[in-house]
Amino acid sequence: MVAVRGHGIGPSRCSSPSLVRVEGRRPLARTGENASGGRAGRRYGPPVTSTSSETRPFSSADLGTVVVLPWSGENADGVDIPHLLVCSLGNAEGGPEVTSAAVERLLTGNGLPVGRELVDGIARPSLPVGLLVVAGQAVLTMPRLNVQCTVPPQWLEAVEARGFAYLIFTTRAWTGAEPGETVDPDALAEFVNADETLDAAAHIVLPARSLRA
Repeated sequence: MVAVRGHGIGPSRCSSPSLVRVEGRRPLARTGENASGGRAGRRYGPPVTSTSSETRPFSSADLGTVVVLPWSGENADGVDIPHLLVCSLGNAEGGPEVTSAAVERLLTGNGLPVGRELVDGIARPSLPVGLLVVAGQAVLTMPRLNVQCTVPPQWLEAVEARGFAYLIFTTRAWTGAEPGETVDPDALAEFVNADETLDAAAHIVLPARSLRA
């Protein structure tokens, strides 16, 4: 088991990343463009962790707009760990409750528990989630969803040094955020460090592959 203690998310370790949109209906995401500047003090909606008891088949449209955000931060041991946050903006028909339930079905359907349990993808090569790092891009693949985003140099350095990234895929919707906009580091830290986010997420250590021989 890979030891990853804490998330180390703080303003000094996150240099204004931007949210990258992944439309649920698309087989492969395209990266968004950074806005000219961030909006400090954005307000985000209440945490949504409940799911519907209705038996409903999975539909990618229920995911709404999915966003991915890379950053790197030091853990409790002072080791720089590359992270990927994936979540929905909660804007599918039916709102955040529908997207939360859809994300949970996506995760649990792929054998990824929602909660504080850490899944070691290095020890589980059959895990249906993969991470490819190539040409300054991180490509996250799993059944029914592919995510691709541009990653900053610090993230690339961290993943090259560690050989893995820490994925936080939360069912909690980040309402109020918009793809392509620069994210205030404090807002990112507040969202990711919240118990509502972490308790409603799958936590996975993913080995990073590259195209190099």
